[in-house]
Amino acid sequence: MADVEIVRGYIPGSIGRVAELHGIYYQKHWGFGLFFEAKVAAELAEFLRRQDERRDGFWTASLGGRVEGAISIDGLHAEKEGAHLRWFILSDARRGSGIGKRLINAAIDFCRECNYPRVYLWTFEGLSAARHLYEKSGFKLVEKRRGTQWGTRRSTNSGSCCSSSDVA
Repeated sequence: MADVEIVRGYIPGSIGRVAELHGIYYQKHWGFGLFFEAKVAAELAEFLRRQDERRDGFWTASLGGRVEGAISIDGLHAEKEGAHLRWFILSDARRGSGIGKRLINAAIDFCRECNYPRVYLWTFEGLSAARHLYEKSGFKLVEKRRGTQWGTRRSTNSGSCCSSSDVA
């Protein structure tokens, strides 16, 4: 979709819109509520306040000035734990259009440029489309466990790329 622009860095309204996209999608499909949306908003705001552009990345997919998707790379603990891929989301209207792949590619390209030895993410069972994109980008399932970090008990998965050079 050529008219969708991938924008790096904070843009006004992006915290609220990314939290909104998460809140709507995860409530509709998974029954998540206030706890989850507030957690996304608070953690994303904290991340963007401390963001160091040399270490961290935040990208939005924008159509006509409206945020339709986002992804981030948190590099704060990249040397010890790996770079953390977070807040990957698309609006329902943009799923399946190739925008998700463009966002993941922007994030992975950034990790390559930073020479991060490992990139990881947390997700949960049932997010098949996202998992497909992650696996296509070189991520592999490395851990499964039950958790409540999203406000409801879920089977949680950790995906990881062993090194940024291994990422397709």
